[in-house]
Order: sequence, then structure tokens, then C-alpha cells
Amino acid sequence: MANEIPNLEATVRAGTGKGAARQARRDGLVPGIVYGGEAEPLAINLKFNDLFKKLKAGRFLSTLWNLKVDGEEDVRVICRGVQRDVVKDLPTHVDLMRLKRNSKVNLFIHVEFINEEEAPGIKKGGVLTVVRSEVELRVTAGDIPEKIVCDLTGREVGDVIHISDIPLPEGAKPTIDRDFVVANISAPSSLRSSDEEEGEDGEVAVEEVAAEE
Repeated sequence: MANEIPNLEATVRAGTGKGAARQARRDGLVPGIVYGGEAEPLAINLKFNDLFKKLKAGRFLSTLWNLKVDGEEDVRVICRGVQRDVVKDLPTHVDLMRLKRNSKVNLFIHVEFINEEEAPGIKKGGVLTVVRSEVELRVTAGDIPEKIVCDLTGREVGDVIHISDIPLPEGAKPTIDRDFVVANISAPSSLRSSDEEEGEDGEVAVEEVAAEE
């Protein structure tokens, strides 16, 4: 299970309204609001540089955050919206929603591949091609897996690994409603090259026979 949820640090915003929000931006902060979870909305400020780095890293809206606000209990939140400046495309406001432990949320979960040394196809020179290093799962906020594990034991060249081949934590399910490919074991490059050469030779032979006829 996940043993660490990334922190999102903020401070309580004194005052609300456009004036307080403009002052926050002048101070190098991004105003935001935290709502939901059977508690009153909380006006906050986030450091612009920290938020910008997290946004640039990607998947900010699909990451579960541990919100730390001075004087408040830590709470798990997910971003439900980032308003941006229409000209500079920089964040100007953030909406965060509190989550209960039994809330359902869509998150990207890392896929770990194990036991490559036990895969005959890889021993023969096959190559593990990872199609999805992360998969989006619908999970319970209080029971988020750190990763899902794909066991390569017994896998041969040509094997295709679908999401249905990977055990998922109880209560978790893919957000995509089909049995999509996560990885495959392709033939060694040397074998693929020889197959292509044989195919080319075969085509020449057919053309020669056709010419003789």
C-alpha cells in the first residue's frame, strides 16, 4: 500500500474576495479554496513557485495530495480545477476538494515489472516493451496502492500482457472499460532482422517464378 502521499503546503488566506486574491498574487502566492468533506470552505494561499513546479511535473489533477495548512489538521485533497491567466497561462486560482477515506478517486498508479530473470522469452534475448508504465485506476482514497505488480515468470517471446493479467488491489478497477495492453515481450532484434531478410528473399523468389511463367 502507499506509504507516502505527496504533501501540498499552504497557509490560511486572511480575507476573501478579489482584493485579497490580488494581494496574494502580488506576494508571489496563488489563492485557492478547499471545500467538501462536511467542513466549511477554507481560503488558502499556495506558494507560486512550488505550485508551478508541481503543475509542470504533470498529472496534478489526478494526484492525491496531503494538504498541510498551519493550524489545521492534515487532510487528503484532490484538485478539481486550476484557473490560469489567459495571456501568460500561469495559475491564478486553485480549487481543492477534501476526500473521505471511503471516497472514490481516479489516480495513475505505477506498474512494477518483476522476475525478468524467470521469463524464458527474455532469457532467449526477447525484449520487454512497456506500453503503459502507469495505469489509471479508480481506487478508494483511504486504500491507495503504491504500485501494481506484473510478474513476468514464464513469459515467452510474443506474449502480450493485458491489464486483466495483473492482480489489482481489492476495490480498484481500471478507468478504461476494455482489456488494454500493458506490455509485451518482443522478439530479439537479430531474429526480427533475419525474418525480414527471409521475407524479402521470398518475395524475390516469387517474382522470379512469375517472370519465368
